[in-house]
Amino acid sequence: MNSADHRGNRNGMGTVQETSKRIGFSSQFLNESLDEDVQFFLTEEGKLHTYDDLTKVNPVTPSTVLKCLQARYSAKLFYTHAGCTLVALNPFQSIPYLYSLDVMEEYHCTPQFHESKPHIFIVAEEAYRNVKGQLEPVNQSLVVSGESGAGKTWSSRCLMKYYATVATSSSVATSQNTVERIEGRVLDSNPIMEAFGNACTLRNNNSSRFGKYIQLQLDRCHLLVGASVQTYLLEKTRVAFQPTGERNFHIFYQMMKGSSTEQKKEWNVFDGQSFVWLPNANKTLEEDCFDETLGAMGHLGINTEQQRDIFRILAGILHLGNVGFSSPSEDSQTCDLEEHSKEYLQNAAELLGVAAEELENCLRVRTLKAGNQSVLKPCSRTECFVRRDCLAKVIYAEIFEWLVSFINTSICTNSSAWTNFIGILDVYGFECFQTNNLEQLCINYANEKLQQHFVSHYLKAQQEEYVSEGLEWSFVKYQDNQGCLNLIEGAPMSVFSLLNEESRLNRTSDAQMFRVRLEKELSDNGSISWDRFSQEPHFTVAHYAGNVNYQIQGMVEKNKDPVPQELINMLQKSNNNLLQKIFAKIEEQTTKGLNKVTVVSKFKNSLENLMRILHSTTPHYTRCIKPNQDCKPLTFKKEEVIMQLEACGIVETIHISAAGFPIRIPLENFILRYGLIIKYSKLKSAHNCWDSGIVNVKKHVEMLLTVVLEQDDSSPQFKDGKWTSLVHCGMTKVFLTQSMLDLLENRRKRILSQCAFTIQCCWLRHQLRKRIARRQSATLIQAVVRSWLVRKQVHQWNRAAAVIQKTWRKWRDLLKYLADSELDDAEDVATDDLPAITSIIRERGSVVLSSIPEPVTVHGWPMGLALASARSINLSLTATGFKKMVSLVAPLNMLSRRKEYKVETNQCTKELASIRAQPKGSIKLHCQRSPLLYADRYPDFQSGLTGFNEILLEKTL
Repeated sequence: MNSADHRGNRNGMGTVQETSKRIGFSSQFLNESLDEDVQFFLTEEGKLHTYDDLTKVNPVTPSTVLKCLQARYSAKLFYTHAGCTLVALNPFQSIPYLYSLDVMEEYHCTPQFHESKPHIFIVAEEAYRNVKGQLEPVNQSLVVSGESGAGKTWSSRCLMKYYATVATSSSVATSQNTVERIEGRVLDSNPIMEAFGNACTLRNNNSSRFGKYIQLQLDRCHLLVGASVQTYLLEKTRVAFQPTGERNFHIFYQMMKGSSTEQKKEWNVFDGQSFVWLPNANKTLEEDCFDETLGAMGHLGINTEQQRDIFRILAGILHLGNVGFSSPSEDSQTCDLEEHSKEYLQNAAELLGVAAEELENCLRVRTLKAGNQSVLKPCSRTECFVRRDCLAKVIYAEIFEWLVSFINTSICTNSSAWTNFIGILDVYGFECFQTNNLEQLCINYANEKLQQHFVSHYLKAQQEEYVSEGLEWSFVKYQDNQGCLNLIEGAPMSVFSLLNEESRLNRTSDAQMFRVRLEKELSDNGSISWDRFSQEPHFTVAHYAGNVNYQIQGMVEKNKDPVPQELINMLQKSNNNLLQKIFAKIEEQTTKGLNKVTVVSKFKNSLENLMRILHSTTPHYTRCIKPNQDCKPLTFKKEEVIMQLEACGIVETIHISAAGFPIRIPLENFILRYGLIIKYSKLKSAHNCWDSGIVNVKKHVEMLLTVVLEQDDSSPQFKDGKWTSLVHCGMTKVFLTQSMLDLLENRRKRILSQCAFTIQCCWLRHQLRKRIARRQSATLIQAVVRSWLVRKQVHQWNRAAAVIQKTWRKWRDLLKYLADSELDDAEDVATDDLPAITSIIRERGSVVLSSIPEPVTVHGWPMGLALASARSINLSLTATGFKKMVSLVAPLNMLSRRKEYKVETNQCTKELASIRAQPKGSIKLHCQRSPLLYADRYPDFQSGLTGFNEILLEKTL
């Protein structure tokens, strides 16, 4: 990666011609005559797109697999099962309906997701259900692999969106806010890391230039509570060098296109200004979205001041790239700055927060230590450019590491808050350029490790386990890349060990001498070779995906990755708070001697840590395939696809998956989970055998499987002591196909449903009985209370009636007494001197006679004598007076007419007569409840009044 001219078009699998020769395929091979079985299979081209699982293809050959994938790709079916692996073909166009929320809900809620159409969401749902404990809760890993431009980043983004959607449902309002905040932060980490870590290459507009492993942390309820990100080998050389036709990291272009006028003024950038480290600036991509990056940074908690510091640093890097040097006239003199570079140097120093003079001296003069003394030595023009590039690379790399650390702090939760995790691995694809150096060696080494993990975990380990467990198995041949790994990382001698040894020597590296040493130490390994006629020193490694030539020149210097101490000291004194904070930690690291750690040593250690995590989890593989090298939509080139299929071992995977058993469960765990099938079986023989207490666990399992197969009419039976192709009972494990596992799970769910129904019935019956008992008790209590209340009320009524009767008798006796007194002592009463009348009696006991101008006071009860002189009078009484004189009016005829009363005596003649004499008519008293409490002065039967005690006076003829 020393010059743009040395790198042509990329090809992740090498050139088409080279790889075709290596694996024995060519365009002629694809058109050659096939066997009869293959020809018969390929004649039904109209049905090839229906094979959603390549294990159903018969026979399994590279040609039949390729034809099926091509047919499905033409039908816009981009996902296909290949045994334990999902094959994903990149459509190179946006298909929103394929990843909508409705599709996520459909795959998440389906009871048997294996019966659904192939999709990236099936892999995600399978891992999620495994964590939820379908068999036993184990951490999961989703390994997304493929060459550059195959769609790994998009697949990883879809997986994260799926988990952020289905693993964050909560009915509690308080926790829902927390879940949504975590979901947003996890998703917001994507645009930031893609902006700072992805770039546009010749083969991919959004190529990841670093590897990342994202752990999505789940709590006991399987809800997303946090996440953590681990990164591997950022391609920091891209900051200072961009191959022809490619671009720098996305963030630089986002700044230039999306920033405001005030920001550009702060960065000393004007419209139309060109930067050396910003090639192809006119090219517009979907990823050039500055507002989205700013929004994500804000959501993650990066405040405005920190954002300002970050973008000032990035703008300073761009200005630093325009700083040029001219060769001095003498070697002992320092290089001069080019005339146009002085302003750029001043801008870079201002944005980085350092003194311009100190920055210029650090770039042009280096410090050599001789014992306790320091010697200043002018740098050559080449060394000045190297120091300038080194400064830009180390600043950008530390900014990227700070962002990753900040993201982890923001989205990661305490270890006590989560129990399991689902890991998503997205690494750079296999790379092969015309000029390859240390970066490509590390990237391809990482892909070799992942391929070896797949080979050892699936292709090799499964077949060996089949044999050890007693299965009749014939080994399927596959390509093992262990020899290539031994070449790169093996002990005691390997490419990495020799590189580290050469890097730690305090001398200038010689590419030719290093090539000779490689040839001497590693000539016995068949995965390395040399072109003895080549003028440039190099070596060729036979990777699983193709042969790659690595240039030795500059490899040792890149492995040293030296950072001059004077540059670090200068940045530690920066006025930029973020730079000062970041590089203060680097000083602590250098004092401990960690500066001697080489690039390959650091990368190897981090990759080994990643492999330990993968080995401790259940892996799920997604192989991304790039249909064409030109990234054209819906274009399928068979030569390029067949090379990728052969390189990643898809055909061998299909062979093993079709003949093997993808699910294996220990015997004890199998009994614990499915033993209830026999317990609730209808077969008496099964109950008898189960109750007898068989000691051998394997016999328990065999009996259980026999019961299941005998009760299922659609499955083959257990014959001649040999199990069917659905299941095999090994020495320590039960091997199952997916259909057999579904059968067992359905039977178990049916029994659990029946048990749950029985429990519900018993509980409902208990609840009903309890409710009826409570109702009967309540009825009895209510009856007792009501009877007591009735008795109490009747007792009150009786007492009230007694009081009323007693009062009525008193009143009646009083009237009788007064009448007797009137007849017996009338003359005495008339002649006696009457006492003085009080004002109250005068007001209440007076009548107004029509013939007398003044009121005449009537005292005493002989009212009939007082009224004998007048046949008709008008009587005006107040309400209170009426109450008092009801007894006086009783012997009168009262005729109501328009609220006036016409009063006539009840006497037969005009002479005096006894009031006790029989009148013409009779006076009836109509009483309600108790008499004489209130009186209706205007008797009216139509009034409708209730609640009053009324006395209705009626003339009866």
